[in-house]
Amino acid sequence: MFKKILAALFALVAAAAFAAVDVNKATQAELEAVKGIGPAIAGKILDERKAGSFKDWNDFITRVKGVGEGNAAKFSAEGLTVGGASYKGAAPAAKKEEAKKPETKAAPTAMPTPAPAATPAAAKASSAADEKAAKAEAKKAAAAEKKAKAEEKKAKAEQEKAAKAEAKKAKAAKADDAKAPETAASKPAAKK
Repeated sequence: MFKKILAALFALVAAAAFAAVDVNKATQAELEAVKGIGPAIAGKILDERKAGSFKDWNDFITRVKGVGEGNAAKFSAEGLTVGGASYKGAAPAAKKEEAKKPETKAAPTAMPTPAPAATPAAAKASSAADEKAAKAEAKKAAAAEKKAKAEEKKAKAEQEKAAKAEAKKAKAAKADDAKAPETAASKPAAKK
């Protein structure tokens, strides 16, 4: 009997933990409870919601700045819904794979939509691939920036070296010019 009560209690807690948050009804705190939504995006959502309820995910994506298809998939995987519906858009990683294999590409309407329980796993897999690609791109950008800075530093050092050499030559020429009149003036004075 105790095990049954404990199991029922666990089921209620699990159901509450995975409860969907509808973007049209949620408070700021409920929106911020969704992983990936911070105070800034929650504020943008609430500001746009004042203009009217979101009709669907596409309406949500177009009206809320900072939320694209990738973020929509992540938010949906974390339990956010629009009008009770989870995001059914294709993940960016899946689009890249389809572009690589045009022969096996099926029409979007022919593909069955995955069950809501399978969506979080697919979204997590695509978000992991997106994160990996973003990290690789950031690494390339950092390497290119580092190389550009090194080249700039080298060019600047060469310019400074050339400027110092020019200054040294000018100083030596000036010293030679100053010595030439002295020696000319001192020679006749010595003859007297």
